[in-house]
Amino acid sequence: MARRFLADTTPLQQPDFRRLWWANIITVIGAQLTVVAVPAQIYQLTGSSAYVGLTGLFGLVPLVVFGLWGGALADAMDRRILLIITTIGLIGTSALFFVQSFLGFGNAWLILCLFAVQQAFFAVNQPTRTAILPKLLPVAQLPAANSLNMTVMQAGAIAGPLVGGAMIPILGYSLLYFVDALFLFATMWAVIRLPSLRPGDGLTKAKTPGLKSVIDGFRYLAGHKVLMASFLVDLIAMIFGMPRALFPQMAHESFGGPDGGGVAFALLFSAIAIGSVVGGVFSGWVSRVERQGRAVIICILIWGVAIIGVGVSVGFAGGTAIPMLPVAVTLLMIGGAADMASAAFRQSMLQAAASDEVRGRLQGVFIVVVAGGPRIADVAHGAAAASVGTAVATAGGGVLVVVFTVVAALAIPAFVRYRITR
Repeated sequence: MARRFLADTTPLQQPDFRRLWWANIITVIGAQLTVVAVPAQIYQLTGSSAYVGLTGLFGLVPLVVFGLWGGALADAMDRRILLIITTIGLIGTSALFFVQSFLGFGNAWLILCLFAVQQAFFAVNQPTRTAILPKLLPVAQLPAANSLNMTVMQAGAIAGPLVGGAMIPILGYSLLYFVDALFLFATMWAVIRLPSLRPGDGLTKAKTPGLKSVIDGFRYLAGHKVLMASFLVDLIAMIFGMPRALFPQMAHESFGGPDGGGVAFALLFSAIAIGSVVGGVFSGWVSRVERQGRAVIICILIWGVAIIGVGVSVGFAGGTAIPMLPVAVTLLMIGGAADMASAAFRQSMLQAAASDEVRGRLQGVFIVVVAGGPRIADVAHGAAAASVGTAVATAGGGVLVVVFTVVAALAIPAFVRYRITR
């Protein structure tokens, strides 16, 4: 009985997916070490949070540009070859991070430029990796496969920073970068073992991976309401319902933490990822859901209600005998679990409903939406909190998530009706 609720591991029976998944566990840990080391090294060199903030700009621009172009590449060439090339690129940039640290160059701009190059390779690699899943697995196993992948990513987002942050004072930056480069060879091994993965030969296949093929991908997307709706509801959930930019202020002003870091900040910042991991461990049910469109709507509504609750708990902090920090953290964990399920369903819909010859470009759009939505939310929530405070900004954002999601569901009933047959 318990196995019905635990993660569905059926996709791991497929050898190619199993190798990629196990390799991903190793490489995610290494990647998170670099995620921690880059801003820490920049801050140590400059003593300026403004320089650290530039990592967002240096990361987002190549992620958007190469995410879209990388999707076009994935629709124009053998995806196995593209994965090999981009994995080599990731290994190379990690090795260069090691070299600059080991030789003590001490140049923040060099680190930022290396980071931008690394993100460009990642932006091509990630949509390609996702686009190959329908070639490896049957449609019915895609939700379980995506849940397994997302669980690993979120677990890395928790463990990597904790381990990396603790190791920096002891081992220094050079070893962290070296470990990242070394661990990436696990992915190289798994990718080399893949069969040839050429895209389909339909009319929308990207003949040349340029601007025209990217535009053709957007045209294809515009003609499929269900796929458009999957991006729309994700943007609604992230732009209006992701208050992570307010966590430092919440932790300090509402929950009594110091003005820099602290336990309250750590709990708030990690709660969503923890909820995602817990949701992934108990994601056995996602493989049995046929009405995936309706499931996405329900999950996003749960996310919105949870964020409303977070805002309310922040508003009541200090004004009641009930400790509100555990309430806020619990609600963020519930929201994280709901978001994990929503993402698994939306990714599966995108993989199953899209034609193979355009699947890479749509995965590129998916990467841009996933990366861009939270960054827009950072700006929007920061501006709103400056005017109305963190409690109202957070709760109000949650209300907008619920309202706009209901409106989207009513406006695009085909999305709510979308289902897969088993």
